[in-house]
Amino acid sequence: MGTFEMTANRAESPIVNAMSVDVEDFFQVSAFERVIDRDDWDQIECRVESNTDRVLALFERHRVTATFFTLGWVAERYPSLIKRIADQGHEIGSHGYSHVRATEQSPIDFAADIRTTRKILQDLSGQPVYGYRAASFSVAKRNLWALQEIEAAGYRYSSSVNPIRHDLYGIPDAPRFSFRPKGLELIEVPITTVKMFQANLPCGGGGYFRIAPYRYFKWAIRRVNERERQAAVFYFHPWEIDPAQPKQQGISLKTRFRHYTNLHVMEQRLGLLLQDFQWGRLDEVFMRPGSVEDVDIGLPGPSQSGMGIGVGEQPSAY
Repeated sequence: MGTFEMTANRAESPIVNAMSVDVEDFFQVSAFERVIDRDDWDQIECRVESNTDRVLALFERHRVTATFFTLGWVAERYPSLIKRIADQGHEIGSHGYSHVRATEQSPIDFAADIRTTRKILQDLSGQPVYGYRAASFSVAKRNLWALQEIEAAGYRYSSSVNPIRHDLYGIPDAPRFSFRPKGLELIEVPITTVKMFQANLPCGGGGYFRIAPYRYFKWAIRRVNERERQAAVFYFHPWEIDPAQPKQQGISLKTRFRHYTNLHVMEQRLGLLLQDFQWGRLDEVFMRPGSVEDVDIGLPGPSQSGMGIGVGEQPSAY
């Protein structure tokens, strides 16, 4: 397969946007990592398979295909789920093995994580894995070396930057639309924002989609499509359509608000979103021959990157 470059589909109307799902269970979110130990995950009732099947049914009803950024931990325990996702025409992407934020990993550990997960997903799905999304969008200014590792691991694109201000993640001054970090072939596809009052406002999914009025998201995505002629990138999690999930104790009011607000209306809102716009997989929306802007975002040089594993080398087992 030849070298692909990515570009938003600016010439066609209406624009096809990119739909994505971060396949992780409710107890694996970063906001719970201080109260739920990873060693205890296997003792907790998993709901990710049934919730993801509900997502698949929702997409089938609306004839939408999407990209499923999946944890290696989930894939190993539910291999038939990965096969079902792939068999229904969706793209399988990597979300890392166990939702450890890239900002909390060394280059060596990060490289081992993303390479091992890619192999797991490719073996189970029978399809190449081109895309990667870091846990909690944890590619930040202090670990831009992660983009170099993502490329070295064989990925063609990343969707790991969220160009907003947030207490857990974000590069507010990053480009808002797909770009190539200068010095790499890898393309970064940020989560979509709308520019207002000299600030990037989130309109690409997550908890914001449950908390803010739907009409705001409809307006913002339409503005990105019609005024800026860019494809939007949207994401959500299977646990967000599951209001019956167990309620976690020992978390802050802020975390409780973010996690549980409007779970009961999420599926209905997604149905409206799928109806109001056209959607496709990230690879089909962005992996097209063409050009994309090279942007100097300050990648570290070879002597500064601390890259854990070079091209052609093998990481230790995760």
